[in-house]
Amino acid sequence: MKALFTVCRKEILETLRERRTLFSLLLGPLFGPLLFTAMINITVSRNLTSLDEVLQVPVLGAEHAPNLVAYLRARSIDPIEKHEVTDVERAAELVATGVYDVVLVIDESFDKDFGTQRAARVGLVFDRSKSRAASRVSRLRGAVDGYGQQIGALRLVANGVDPSLLRPFVVDELDVSTPASRSALMLGVLTYFLLFATLTGGLHLAIDTTAGERERKSLEPLLTLPVARSSLIVGKMTATVCYMLASLALTLVAFTIALKQMPLEQIGMSSNFGFATAALAFGLLCPFAPLGAALMTTVASFTKTYREAQTYLTFVLLIPTLPLAFATILNIEPEPKLMWIPSLSQHLLITTLIKDQPIDPALAALSVASTLAFGLAFGWLAVRLYRREAILG
Repeated sequence: MKALFTVCRKEILETLRERRTLFSLLLGPLFGPLLFTAMINITVSRNLTSLDEVLQVPVLGAEHAPNLVAYLRARSIDPIEKHEVTDVERAAELVATGVYDVVLVIDESFDKDFGTQRAARVGLVFDRSKSRAASRVSRLRGAVDGYGQQIGALRLVANGVDPSLLRPFVVDELDVSTPASRSALMLGVLTYFLLFATLTGGLHLAIDTTAGERERKSLEPLLTLPVARSSLIVGKMTATVCYMLASLALTLVAFTIALKQMPLEQIGMSSNFGFATAALAFGLLCPFAPLGAALMTTVASFTKTYREAQTYLTFVLLIPTLPLAFATILNIEPEPKLMWIPSLSQHLLITTLIKDQPIDPALAALSVASTLAFGLAFGWLAVRLYRREAILG
């Protein structure tokens, strides 16, 4: 154990002396929270702005439906007086090139059909692939539909028919979500940033203590020392774990501060991610550090140069994101049969924290035990690889 901790201390101190490496290790945990905060603030600001601002929309054939145009103006949807839209084809071209987000097209026979049994026609020209226009299209569609429903109800009343007859039943909605649980829709990617920061925090050390030493020809003299090879490699992995945990802690602190600056309350969400929650999240994610260190050390031990190790470990960084992608798409809930999968189990537990729901201790224990078991397996494999003489080749 003394040799193990001596090796660990030596690797930690050597890395601390490399200012560029230390700078990247400290800057990495801050990049994710800053990027995440900027993305959330831009999204919230765009949604709120699109709801409050006066929506400028080119209307083709406005002269055929003056009442509809007045109805839209009353709802802060202002038709553009002068526009380049001459027909539907031109409207489609202008929308496709991004000149307008949406164009309202009123049929030439709208005023003739409006007072008859035939339905008057109105068209919306938009590009569904442009996400920034979705809120504007939805707002315009809702206003046009509201006008149609209002006119329909007035016609029924004029003919002595109760409009409620068209609604044979009423659907009552009971939304059991809370502001905290709704925030998981936007904060669900938080686990990805945390796991990625954990892995990148020890990436340099995992490469330098394996492929780096082989490339510098310093591994062979190191292995000739009267110290068990298992102590050497476990000491190196322990140093890697220390840097990974430091990176995780810095990232959690940065996220805790950043989430306080997000205007989630303005869109009906809230964040309970305080320092107490961050400390619990740190405890749940800690077991992933030994697994990540052992996995990266094992993979890097097969490489001979620093660059080659970087190439292989870049793919290793993508492995934890695969289960998270499926969990997000399928909206998976925590259950025992999923807790044996590292990264996925951590993601499900962190999402539960974000939703401000209680964590099942049995599920947390299963996640910790499974992740540590995988870490021990890869650690044992790394030790076996370093006991071979081929490691010097």
